[in-house]
Amino acid sequence: MTLLKLVPLDDVVVFPGMPVTLPADVEGDTRVLLIPRRKGGYGKVGIVAEVSERVDVGGRSVVSLMGLHRGLPGAAVTDQDGVLRVEVDERPDVAPPPSLTVDLEREYRAVVEEVLELRGDDGRISAFVRSITNPGSLADTAGYSPDLNFIQKLELLETLDVVERLTLALRFQEERLAELRVRKRIRDDVDSGAQKQQREYFLRRQMEAIRKELGENEESIVEEYRKKITAAGMPEAVQKQAERELARFERMGDSNAEASMIRTYLDWLLAIPWSKRSDELLDPQHAREVLDHDHAGLEDVKRRITEYLAVRKLRAERGLTDDRRSGAILTLIGPPGTGKTSVGESIARATGRKFVRMSLGGVRDEAEIRGHRRTYVGALPGRLVRALRDAGTMNPVILLDEVDKLGADWRGDPSAALLEVLDPAQNHAFQDHYLDVELDLSHVLFIATANVADTIPGPLLDRMEVIRFDGYTTDEKVAIGRGYLWPRQVERNGLGPDDVTTGDDVLRLVVSDYTREAGVRQLERELGTVLRKTATRIAAGHQPKPVVVDSAAVLEALGRPKFYQEAAARTAVPGVATGLAVTGAGGDVLFVEAASMAGKGGLVLTGQLGDVMKESARIALTYIQSHAMQLGIDERTFDGREFHVHVPAGAIPKDGPSAGVTMVAALASLLTGRPVRSSVGMTGEVTLQGHVLPIGGLKQKVLAAHAAGLTEVILPQRNEADLDDVPSDVREKMQFHPVKSVDEMLALSLEPSALPMVA
Repeated sequence: MTLLKLVPLDDVVVFPGMPVTLPADVEGDTRVLLIPRRKGGYGKVGIVAEVSERVDVGGRSVVSLMGLHRGLPGAAVTDQDGVLRVEVDERPDVAPPPSLTVDLEREYRAVVEEVLELRGDDGRISAFVRSITNPGSLADTAGYSPDLNFIQKLELLETLDVVERLTLALRFQEERLAELRVRKRIRDDVDSGAQKQQREYFLRRQMEAIRKELGENEESIVEEYRKKITAAGMPEAVQKQAERELARFERMGDSNAEASMIRTYLDWLLAIPWSKRSDELLDPQHAREVLDHDHAGLEDVKRRITEYLAVRKLRAERGLTDDRRSGAILTLIGPPGTGKTSVGESIARATGRKFVRMSLGGVRDEAEIRGHRRTYVGALPGRLVRALRDAGTMNPVILLDEVDKLGADWRGDPSAALLEVLDPAQNHAFQDHYLDVELDLSHVLFIATANVADTIPGPLLDRMEVIRFDGYTTDEKVAIGRGYLWPRQVERNGLGPDDVTTGDDVLRLVVSDYTREAGVRQLERELGTVLRKTATRIAAGHQPKPVVVDSAAVLEALGRPKFYQEAAARTAVPGVATGLAVTGAGGDVLFVEAASMAGKGGLVLTGQLGDVMKESARIALTYIQSHAMQLGIDERTFDGREFHVHVPAGAIPKDGPSAGVTMVAALASLLTGRPVRSSVGMTGEVTLQGHVLPIGGLKQKVLAAHAAGLTEVILPQRNEADLDDVPSDVREKMQFHPVKSVDEMLALSLEPSALPMVA
């Protein structure tokens, strides 16, 4: 430790090797400690400086000092002369191994030279930096930079490790380099912009002179727009707006920066087919023929389109063609692969209209619907305006695809912007933010598609006419496969109709054993796989044409069956019941399992169940306990036992009220030892009093039960009327049991004889 006089510095940071001159009384001292002063006290590190010269100026002592190395101040003491001194732990730089600093030194010098080049250095400072070989001294040169503030210099001074200090100095210089590059780019852009404007000015003057010699001028552009506006057939208000913008363009000239924005706006106004409409085919019978040709099944959709055209035809015959509330907003809701999107194309073909598809999945910006205001750079109209432009008519079929997947964030709510679009009472005066004029959308036939209705906002769903796509029966899938999917896959795989054939029995095998879906998308993939392997054998010369695809060829191409009728095996023991559910992909069959074990009582639930299904399980157990005597269950059975209810496929989240009766049946089966009948599937919500309440999605559940090989369905009595929606061929093959209470359900679902319950 060395005792040195403390010399505080305000707003100054001295580094080793840096000379400094300041007023200070250091008589008798050869070395002092220079330490920066900051708010709240002194810095943590100072500089041990050597006194090189003393001069009296105006009665004050001024000294010249040279920084030597860093020092850490310790305890302060006062000597016998009353001078404040501090104990100093001197810290000269310890040179690290060259392997740690050589790359940093090289990079630091390169960055500093580039900074100096941008600042216009004449080469002297660069040569000085290149001459420094000590890495610590090289890092300290950053402290000379006038661009570093007091805090940055203090941070550099207080970094004792040479490698860390060199890294810090490099970061400071890189920040400075980035700032200088931005300034240079801005300066260059300004200079080039000024030169470009000057060049364009002279070119425009030359162009004016050439046009004058040729007898042409800018008025020809204005006249061209004026003719287009007159011929566009715009509504009166829109035409006035276009003429106002054209007048602005004429006054400012084509050389003005805003002129291009006005021309873009006029181009968009002219791109809309204001007076063009498709000649609509109002023949319900023809439309039904087209729809039947393109799609099997879908009776509800076909009937609604036929009704729409019939009404339009009668209104046209009576001269009622201007009713702006006659538009239809059809929403097709159903599982994927059921043909919702392709139905839109068929409707357009059946009605003789143009077809435009707008995919709304993942759209989060309201401007995608309403457009951007023209005050923004790069503004564009919304998707509806672009759809009308693409269609070329004012009465196309616009398909709003995946409307249930609209998002919302800080940029607005697109679903709220669609409220005006899909309201027949308002969409005759829809305003796009970019065009800022009224658009009549009342003649557009809007068709929306969605997988589920739950995620569609209520106010938006209220404006829609919902048509459910509940999936296809096995017979319908076979018909679709024979009439549509098989021919399409034959063509896509390079085969001809005479090259490969198959029968309905093979298509039915693929439907029942390799797919379990509401739609036909997976069915088409499986058929494509079979035909690809067949095409490979034909191309390799291993199989002569024509090829007959039979069940053996399907087994070879697709492997072992992916699905089989497992209800009998699953329900062979007490405690397992077959439930019916609806998911985003259509109807499904769930096997609810129940087991008991010794424990402290209570209920364990597994299978990623939602809150509603958890409540159903608790209600089911409470009902069984409260009605144990009527069910023939010894009440002591519940003492010291814990119950576990599991719904398999635990990786898939599940929720909904319709599993209540299934959970009651599983627990009752477990505790009575009576297995659930393997041919029975069930659905319904239960109450604590044992009432069975109605549920939704009955058609999809019945179709799933039929595909799973079940022959009986237990359903709430209040859902009995919904059986009319089930296809007649499915109703004929299945037996339905409407029930009002849990007692009726248990009497129908449980086997009469009991097996011994395994404790």
